[in-house]
Formats: sequence, structure tokens, C-alpha cells
Amino acid sequence: MKVKEVMHKGVDWVSPDTPITELAKLMRGHDIGCVPVGEDDRLIGMVTDRDIVCKGLARNSFDAGRATARDVMTEGIHCCREDDDLAKAIHHMEKLRVRRLPVINKSKRMVGIVSLGDVSHSASGDLLSECVKSVSAHH
Repeated sequence: MKVKEVMHKGVDWVSPDTPITELAKLMRGHDIGCVPVGEDDRLIGMVTDRDIVCKGLARNSFDAGRATARDVMTEGIHCCREDDDLAKAIHHMEKLRVRRLPVINKSKRMVGIVSLGDVSHSASGDLLSECVKSVSAHH
């Protein structure tokens, strides 16, 4: 099975200057836990709901009214390709201990995101179990 068969399609990204209040509303409105961040036509990071809390709200000097995606994002992006075997993407998620991976096409354009939830509907029980154990382990 290929990643493109299970991924969420049509995922958007935001600018690093996007206010985190807007990110939080976007996450709530779409029932998602992360938003990719892009600049100059390339992905540069990811903001998760956990990033907003741990790198933002939990800091003493944090001003939620002025904070942007750049202030809380996890820099760097790990991706998989839409034509990758799903098992390869799952092992990549397991190794990185991430719950979601942006998916790119041959032109290096983001075309979706694959998440543990997506994987849960398609992967074998053993493969999924190992991935969940690794991703959920304390870092």
C-alpha cells in the first residue's frame, strides 16, 4: 500500500508570521493537531498543539496576543513521498517519534499529511503496534 492511499489530502500551510491565536482557531476548526509552516515556497517547520502549550503558554514571558508560528514551531521538516510504501513511512515515523508526516510529491510539493490515525485504518496490527509504542514512548 502507498502513502497516497491513506493520507489526508489538500493540507494547507501557514506563514511563520501567522499569529498563534489564528493557528489555534485553525486547529480547532479543522479538528487537527498540527499545521505545517512554510516560507519562500518551502516547508520550514511544524506547529503542533503541544508546541503552542509547551513552547508558548507555559513560558513565563509569553505573550499569546503577539506570538507567531515562528515563536513556537519545531524547526526542520521530515517528510515522506506520496509513492512511498506505507510501511516505510511508518518506520520513518517510528524512528523520528512523530505522529504525523507531511507528504510530498515528485516536485517536492506538499500534497498531504499522513498521521497515526490514517495509518490505524490501513496498516497491519503488528506494524501499527510497534509504531504507536515508539511514538508514544517518553522522550
